[in-house]
Order: sequence, then structure tokens, then C-alpha cells
Amino acid sequence: QVQLVESGGGLVQAGGSLRLSCAASGRTFSNYVMDWFRQAPGNEREFVAAISRSGTSTYYADSVKGRFTISRDNAKNTVYLQMNSLKPTDTAVYYCAADRRIAVFTVPSGASVDYWGQGTQVTVSS
Repeated sequence: QVQLVESGGGLVQAGGSLRLSCAASGRTFSNYVMDWFRQAPGNEREFVAAISRSGTSTYYADSVKGRFTISRDNAKNTVYLQMNSLKPTDTAVYYCAADRRIAVFTVPSGASVDYWGQGTQVTVSS
């Protein structure tokens, strides 16, 4: 069993930065690819970023590439999402997810996610 708790969301002006954290309980954190997804009101959930089990490989949605950075600290059971140059279109609830899939360099549907966090709201004002 893994429990995921996100933090770090908030209100920021366009062009600003936020750093999201996702703390995991349990001793199996390093067994999972970790993903960030987001969902805006009226929209479907969309993939944002992923990081491999060791943290050596990352993968991003085109919409955030070059602006967002995913990282993880397996000793602290935590995954991070550094978000820079934020845009109003980045406004959404952001979720971290523990994913059992093997390949990092694919856009996950969420079907292989075993655990989801409760989400943290990110609002970017123009």
C-alpha cells in the first residue's frame, strides 16, 4: 500500500513558478514510475511528466517541455514538479501517481496507475 500526499499548489501570476511535492508512505516507492497528471475544469485528465524508478530518465508532455522539471528523492520517498514560466492554461488540479508500467517514454493513460494522490490546486492568473 502506498499513500500519496501532494503539496505546494497555490495562486501565482503568469510567468511565475511553483514547486509541487508528493510525499509517499510505504517502502515500495522506488518500485514505481512516478507521474504527474493534471485536470482542468471541464477537461479530461492529462499527462504532464514522468520519472523512472531510479530517477535517471524523465518524460514530458509537449505542453510543459522546457518549463517543468520532474525529479525524485527515493531516500525521502518524494517526487517533485518544478513549474516555471507558468501560463493561465496550466491552471488545474495536479495529481501525482504511482505507476507500475515499465516504459517511461510513453504517454500513460492512467490504466497502469496503482495509487493516486488527492490532488493540489494550481491557479495561474493572467
